[in-house]
Amino acid sequence: MIEARGLVQTFHTGQGKNKKEVHAVKGVTLDVAEGEVVGFLGPNGAGKTTTLRMLVTLLTPTAGTARVAGYDVATQPVQVRRSIGYCSQVGSTFSGAYAGDEVVDHGMLYGMSRKDAVAKGQELFEKFQLDGLWKRMNKHMSGGQKRRLDIVMGLIHSPTLMFLDEPTTGLDPQARANLWEHIEGLRTNEGATVFLTTHYLDEADALADRIVIIDRGEIVASDTADNLKANISGDLVSLEIGSDDQVSVARDKLATISDDVEVDGRHVSGRVARAGKAVPGLLRDLEASGVGLEGIEVIRPSLDDVFLTLTGHAAEEESGNGTDRPPAGAGRGKPGARAEERVR
Repeated sequence: MIEARGLVQTFHTGQGKNKKEVHAVKGVTLDVAEGEVVGFLGPNGAGKTTTLRMLVTLLTPTAGTARVAGYDVATQPVQVRRSIGYCSQVGSTFSGAYAGDEVVDHGMLYGMSRKDAVAKGQELFEKFQLDGLWKRMNKHMSGGQKRRLDIVMGLIHSPTLMFLDEPTTGLDPQARANLWEHIEGLRTNEGATVFLTTHYLDEADALADRIVIIDRGEIVASDTADNLKANISGDLVSLEIGSDDQVSVARDKLATISDDVEVDGRHVSGRVARAGKAVPGLLRDLEASGVGLEGIEVIRPSLDDVFLTLTGHAAEEESGNGTDRPPAGAGRGKPGARAEERVR
């Protein structure tokens, strides 16, 4: 569904002596298969939204190529738009319009008849728990209702690929959990491939089949959450030793399966790749050496551990490239810059 090769996006800011280049995306290559839910993960400013905007034809790549739903984003932008749904960070509904009218108008922009747009819209309102809000204005809806409405608008024309750009940002925990259920249903109920950008690690962990991590404009990892956790950070194995004279033996035994053993009193710990397979052997070795344990704990790593290992900073920190949005005026007048353009 997505084939990107060497995507680059460079913006120019300032004038004269103050003119400089901002390298927002630096050679991104990625693939998304039909039916996948891919989490595109990174801190603010990492290049997530800029990459997504190139894939949905809102920005023309400075260099590189991308095919989305079988179409080239640079030379076939209209065909790309006809095949995708897009939910932007800031939403796409007018605060003074009725929700149902917005959805119907959006469907008609994709060439649907009013009758078909109304029928599909009402069906989606029911699926996304927006019953009774057809004649409510956006400004009178809650944050969670607005985000579900944005997704409905993206689905009105039955796209094969759905792009969600940080769909739960700013929502309270209950609204986030509710929206997660609907995002999970996009593939199951709508048959859509989903490309989800987020800086919430728990969101990517819960929703995505595969996670792609971008940092400072470059892809630094692509794998399942379980594999990333196992191969990069490892599980934390924590041992509480029964007596002081056994600590050094326990440390040496743990060091045979861990490269970063730490000792704090009788507490011995270290990161172990795929600890589920390694710990039984460790316990046998400790028992054979006469080491008594008061406790053992195996803690699976989080995506935050993975991100810290890969990038050297936490996911919520600002990235070093300074921006993930085009500077004011950048990209104007380029093909694909108007999302509201009629799709023919």
